Amino acid sequence: MRVPARVRLLAPPLAWIGVFYVVPLLLILAVSFVSRGAYGGVSWTPNWGNYGRIFDSLYGAVFFRSIVLSTAATAACALLAFPVSWWMARSPKRSQETLLLLVLIPFWTNILVRLYAWMFLLSGAGLLNSALQALGLTRGPVDILYTRGAILLGLLYGNLPLMILPLYASLERIDKSLLEAARDLYASPAQTLFRVILPLAKPGLAAGCILVFTSALCDFATPDLLGGAKNMLVGNLIQQQYLVARDWPFGSALSLTQMLVIGGGLLLFRRLEKAA
Repeated sequence: MRVPARVRLLAPPLAWIGVFYVVPLLLILAVSFVSRGAYGGVSWTPNWGNYGRIFDSLYGAVFFRSIVLSTAATAACALLAFPVSWWMARSPKRSQETLLLLVLIPFWTNILVRLYAWMFLLSGAGLLNSALQALGLTRGPVDILYTRGAILLGLLYGNLPLMILPLYASLERIDKSLLEAARDLYASPAQTLFRVILPLAKPGLAAGCILVFTSALCDFATPDLLGGAKNMLVGNLIQQQYLVARDWPFGSALSLTQMLVIGGGLLLFRRLEKAA
């Protein structure tokens, strides 16, 4: 029996997805409905209470804080990335390659190294506080590190390239003749922005928002190093359940709930995008 060419082409990627994505996901789902072992790990005794624990006020506050900070980071990335992407898209072709390289350079360094650099900058004896005191703007060190503001700054710094790249790809495709036509029709710069540029850039903006929100909500290194124990996010909570408390069933329930929150956020974003 001859196997169709389409099936032969799809078989390797489908097998890869099945082995390395579907099977682990099903394993996490199964573990989320059992009990924690006496010394950690998994005891295959059915337990339906793992998901009920998520609605405890303590864990609910962690989820709420994570969603708020991820949404704020996404909005801040969009506001900062748009002018940068527009400048890159309107630059000469040779300059665009250099600018793209500069955007990608942070990815060449491990995220932990970059976060430790931010800890040095934001600490009480760091460069930022030293500059503020030298300029006479503050009398003493300002508490910047281990705050939610520091977490937001870290999320913004780490995810900004994920917003710039898709936005640049959309803005670079905009035909200059459309902008000239808008000027010929006496459109103001604001009208050109909201009626011509933004509608054409919507695919890149949507892709960037999805990438940044998903990455920010799943991040655990940034809140752990820049936020401290008082500003735990859902990524830190999952990490602690797996590596510290060794409560794998509850960690699995948290992971699946996080996936549902991300999926619900994406569906809401798609509906708002279509409504706009």
